[in-house]
Amino acid sequence: MPNTRPIEGKLVRSYSTTFDGDETPLSEGGMWLNAKTDGIDWCDVFVGDGHAYGEKSRMASAEVRAEQAHAEGDAAGGVSGDYDDPTAVLAGSWGRNQAARATVYSVNPTDDYFQEVEIRLRSTIAPHVCTGYEVFWRCSGSDAAYAEIVRWNGKIADWTSLARIQGPEFGVKHGDVCEATIVGTHITSYKNGVEILSVDDDRFGDGAPGIGFNFFVGDTNVDHGWSSFEVDTYD
Repeated sequence: MPNTRPIEGKLVRSYSTTFDGDETPLSEGGMWLNAKTDGIDWCDVFVGDGHAYGEKSRMASAEVRAEQAHAEGDAAGGVSGDYDDPTAVLAGSWGRNQAARATVYSVNPTDDYFQEVEIRLRSTIAPHVCTGYEVFWRCSGSDAAYAEIVRWNGKIADWTSLARIQGPEFGVKHGDVCEATIVGTHITSYKNGVEILSVDDDRFGDGAPGIGFNFFVGDTNVDHGWSSFEVDTYD
């Protein structure tokens, strides 16, 4: 897979993986922090059969979100649910400007759940804390497919949608290549080399890149994930 799109500046640190072997949770020799093991309140990322995927979430409270046309949303038109998204971010220090690329693994896609593949930027995991930016795409080719950029503010279920676009052309399928970059305050989403979404946000100035998946997907957690991931970071 080609290198991630370059960013002007000094290259600080890079990483790439094709998720070989089986791990619960993802570690690769201590390279990764996980959102249950290290963050407590969320779920971990597992590796098996050549791809990373999300641990099955607690499935106690379903995702209800008005703008996704799912159920009715809550009474205020907002969101509800556990939002214990399986998440893993790279350990250590990384350059603040980040360019990440990952290859989609998706079999048996279904619109019964919001199967999402997510790239994390400038993210931090600590006990009861998960912050940073999440750039993601739904594994769907239907009219209900979407791409989105959100900010995780720290506590479980505390997040803010920054930009979203819906339509079959913004969903992803097996083998698609997704990219996410953050340069200064500008965050950009790409699918197969084409820019599809961007937004500016200045909440987080540093943190680590990583990956994640949506919660509440039942036993389909193993049916979608990433088969490769690479990132270059710059200052």
